[in-house]
Formats: sequence, structure tokens, C-alpha cells
Amino acid sequence: MKPFCFALDQIINSENASMHPMDIGLIRGYAVFDFFRTTNYSPLFLKDYLKRFTSSAKKTHLSLTLDTKQLESVILELIKKNDLKEGGIRMVLTGGVSENHFSPDKGSLYIFCEELLLPSPEKYNKGINLLTVDYIRPIPEIKTTNYALPVYLSADWKSKGVEDVLYHFNGIISESSRSNIFIVKDGLISTPKENILLGITRKRILEIEPTIVVRDISLQEVLEADEVFISSTTKRILPITQVDGKNIGKGIPGDITKSIFEKFLSLEKESAY
Repeated sequence: MKPFCFALDQIINSENASMHPMDIGLIRGYAVFDFFRTTNYSPLFLKDYLKRFTSSAKKTHLSLTLDTKQLESVILELIKKNDLKEGGIRMVLTGGVSENHFSPDKGSLYIFCEELLLPSPEKYNKGINLLTVDYIRPIPEIKTTNYALPVYLSADWKSKGVEDVLYHFNGIISESSRSNIFIVKDGLISTPKENILLGITRKRILEIEPTIVVRDISLQEVLEADEVFISSTTKRILPITQVDGKNIGKGIPGDITKSIFEKFLSLEKESAY
């Protein structure tokens, strides 16, 4: 964590930030967050992330005392104070301390800056492996802090050569634990439409490639796809070359995935705040 953060109502030294031990963000796991990157001191796609964060707060009945302009001002000040040229910024709004220790109350807002490590060149060049899991993330349209299942499962990912999970239910896929997913078959790109977080990177990919079809996708279609890739803030566009240890297509990153990645990198440069 970088030296300065925003905690409760002001920018302070990060080591002095604290949360009440009875906050339901801690004892019930009820909180929302969002995360975005900076490049050359500019927060990428900031307005999109702030819109999603404020929407998450409203949908989860959490009180957010700062409006988007005030949040933006705090973020820009944190970037300056932390000299955050290339890094990550995390916004967290907790469920608060309630009388019954269960229902949402006035929560606490935290914004802090982090070092950020993007995937290694090897992962972009060779692709990664996902492990399928029968699961739907609770209230998937909201970016909550509830990552209990994938964190639990991650204990043996390294030994299995797995990067993350792919959720599916009744034969239909939804998302990875921290990413949206796309498949390519016979030149046509598709991405799931339900039980997903509407990712900001996903949104940009849909703008880059307006012919992408948003629909239900079966797990079998993933296994039979020519190419598969995931998208997220921290991964950008990352090729999936194996699912459950089985090769996708030729088992190497495909040309369409590479093309979208290059277009997204260009969009990043154009869209710096």
C-alpha cells in the first residue's frame, strides 16, 4: 500500500487507517469495492468506474457521502501525493456498524493506492489454464468483496497450473472470479449475457468489436472454441489456452485475441483521463 489513503472522511497516512471490528464489512463480508489502474498518472476510464461504484453502493443500500466529482477530486489528490505513475486504486465502501450486527448502516469509505503487477509476458504469449467450477457469484451484477469461494479454491491452483476459475451453472458459463470471458468460433466472438459483472474492460471490448454477440454460452462451446480469452482491469485481455487441462483450439493464443489486445492497448493511450 502507498503512503497516503482516504479513510472515512479525509486523506491520512495509510498506516493510521482503521475499521471498526464490528463493521459488517468484516463480520458479514458485506461491502462493495471497485478497482482501476493509472497510467502516466492518469486514472483509466475513471468516469466508468465511478459510475459503477456509486451504482453498487445504491443497489446494496450503502450510504456514500461523496458524489462522483468529490470522489474524483480525492482520487486525483491521492495520485499526486502517492506519486502513482503506474499503479492501482481501490475504493471500498463497507456495510457499517449496525444495531443488529447484520443490516447495512452508515458505512465507511476507504480509497487507497497500490503497486500493480500485470501478468507476465509469458502468460500473454502462451496463455493460461482455467479450472471449471459449478457456481454463480452472489448478486453478480454488483462488485462486492465476497470472494470466499475462489480464495478458498486458490490454495492448490499453483500445483495444478491453474490461473483462475471459470464459473458455470446448468451447463451455461458466466465469468471467471475476477474477469469476464469471451469465446471465438469460426471468426465470431461471443460473450455471456447473464450472471456477470458488467466489466469496464468488457465494455471497451464491445465498443472495439461491435459485432460481438452477447448471449448464453454453454461450457461445451468453450471447450470446442477456436479461441478463448478473459478481460479485466488488471489482466486487460489474457488468452486462455487450456480449460481443465484441455487445449482450446491449437493450445496457443489466437490471432483474434491478439488483435483485440492490440486495439485495447491503443484505446488505453487515447483514453487517458
